[in-house]
Amino acid sequence: MSIKIKTANHFGHRTSTKKSRPSVVFFFFSLSMEHKDNNLNSTSSPVISAISSSSQLPDPDVQILTSGGLRIPAHSSILAMVSPVLENVIERPLKHGSSERVIPILGVPCDAVLAFVEYLYSSRCTEEQMEKYGIHLLALSHVYSVPQLKQRCTRGVSQRLTIENVVDLLQLARLCDAPDLYLKCMKQIAAHFKAVEQTEGWKFMQNHDPWLELDILQFIDEAESRKKKTRRHREEQSLYLQLSEAMECLEHICTEGCTTVGPYDVEPAKRKGPCNKYATCQGVQMLIKHFALCKRRANGGGCLRCKRMWQLLRLHSSICDQHDSCRVPLCR
Repeated sequence: MSIKIKTANHFGHRTSTKKSRPSVVFFFFSLSMEHKDNNLNSTSSPVISAISSSSQLPDPDVQILTSGGLRIPAHSSILAMVSPVLENVIERPLKHGSSERVIPILGVPCDAVLAFVEYLYSSRCTEEQMEKYGIHLLALSHVYSVPQLKQRCTRGVSQRLTIENVVDLLQLARLCDAPDLYLKCMKQIAAHFKAVEQTEGWKFMQNHDPWLELDILQFIDEAESRKKKTRRHREEQSLYLQLSEAMECLEHICTEGCTTVGPYDVEPAKRKGPCNKYATCQGVQMLIKHFALCKRRANGGGCLRCKRMWQLLRLHSSICDQHDSCRVPLCR
């Protein structure tokens, strides 16, 4: 099984030309990959060296071939135990005339394949490996169905999001079926859309993947709609809270009296001091005073403040359940 994955060698690394633009995105099952690194050998990794020299393990029975021609010795039992995809590859019969089993993993740097094999044996991935080969390891973990490594790479790559690489990593997340990374990329694009629009990744995506551009614009539109809906809901809740406090203050003024306004049968000297909602209560008292003295209301017209008072009285009358004992005007 030869699965080739085309990629750049570092996050956001890109060579700009007027005719073409290499992308950080992985292109699965690509037909060719020009990556030469013939100077590497299996001793460049301590884990791989341990595989070859360990007396506790049987002799390696599989060779993993990289793009640079490096052959990494491995044990089919361990590979099959960690990766169901590699298990299927190993269970295939050898080609006629072939004496050894070779598994090509092409299209990524040799060191990335070394890091991948190290993880299969040790279940560990260093921060240095994640910094250098996080995107390669994410693709390998997806292709060969290694979910623990995929989760580790998803977290590591998402921590290294930048304005420059967010579009490329969005495409990578979509290809590798990484919803957490995909959502984080979408949110970063929505939060910094003006800056992302100026990047080379965005321009390349516009020319080569218009459907993804449409998905991004729809996500931004839905996010703005949710913000507006949330803002409107908060404003409505604030209005309801103000009306509720106004209703309480109206009952309090008409029943007990407050600082300057109260029932006609309660002497001003016996009225209580400012209540705990005095800011609202003071406004209602001023509204009642205006309502009582407004000449426009007496002439049958009424001003805006009088209309507000009428609305308070009508609202109270519609929700009051103690009409017989309520002392608010027009409630009986």
